[in-house]
Amino acid sequence: MSKTVNISSPSQFNEVLQGSKLVVADFYADWCGPCKQVAPVFEKLSQDLSRPKLVTFVKVNTDQQKDVAQAYRVTALPTFIVFRNGKVADKVQGADPIKLQAVVEKLSAEVQNLSIGGGESSGSGSGGGGASWRGADLPRGYTDITDQVELRYCELLNVDPDGGSVRVLFDTGKPSALSGGKPASKDWVESDTDEQLLLFMPFQSMLKLHTLQASHGSAHGDDDEDVPMRPRTIKLFTNKPHNLGFDEAEDLIATQEFELSEDDWNAEGTANIPLRFVKFQNITSLVLFVVNGDGDGEKTRVDRLRLIGETGEKREMGKLEKIGDEPGE
Repeated sequence: MSKTVNISSPSQFNEVLQGSKLVVADFYADWCGPCKQVAPVFEKLSQDLSRPKLVTFVKVNTDQQKDVAQAYRVTALPTFIVFRNGKVADKVQGADPIKLQAVVEKLSAEVQNLSIGGGESSGSGSGGGGASWRGADLPRGYTDITDQVELRYCELLNVDPDGGSVRVLFDTGKPSALSGGKPASKDWVESDTDEQLLLFMPFQSMLKLHTLQASHGSAHGDDDEDVPMRPRTIKLFTNKPHNLGFDEAEDLIATQEFELSEDDWNAEGTANIPLRFVKFQNITSLVLFVVNGDGDGEKTRVDRLRLIGETGEKREMGKLEKIGDEPGE
């Protein structure tokens, strides 16, 4: 039996967006040849990845649901849109199996993260009311835009292979160290050979960054040198095409540099770091360099990262057309 939901009204579509953390929508038409060609692939993905209240696959007939197609600027068929917490997170136009496969790989990782820790929806953060855990309040007028991080292209250097991967930094759930849980695998990252970490984060759209939130869940002030330290000095670099090397990051002048003290960390183990907003406009990528840790240990640890600010709108205008057919066919 098919798990795919056929949308029959705009209100039904909104209900699906509100009831599932991830929604994958296939915008199609009965007259569209490429739509029919890729339909079995979409249905197979729906069978494999659908999860109640977590991941839902839907089909939207653009001839019958013109208001829905117009609302999301669907200008070509087929178009596949991935929604995360009700917002557009990714889009693929055309019956392109390579592009669709890339989105699916990303979605598979999202499903895994949601299954591990995404069920946590509460926390001390009281700002946006979204499903993502935050360890500090949101600045007034801004939202959590962590979902704009392009996870598949992130790169973390000098990470301990026995710890978590880079993806756990953006997990939507509350860190296990703060909730008292015992995860099947470590849901934090630690440095490896020394206390430094280098993280490259590209974004899905152009951002305006207002605040960085970093959470650290392990004990602090312990005399045991094996206890990973929380970050102390952090350097940020904007709009780099790729990650930096450690020597390069040491020498370059940062867009902004922070020296965190004990007073910067709240009871939830989160440092709420305001950015010089004028320097963080039109940002397409961010490199975060943990220069050292706060203590005498040999390793630093980060459990979660949250980016707070505004997203740039993606506009795709033009005539609705079939992708894959030559004119006149």
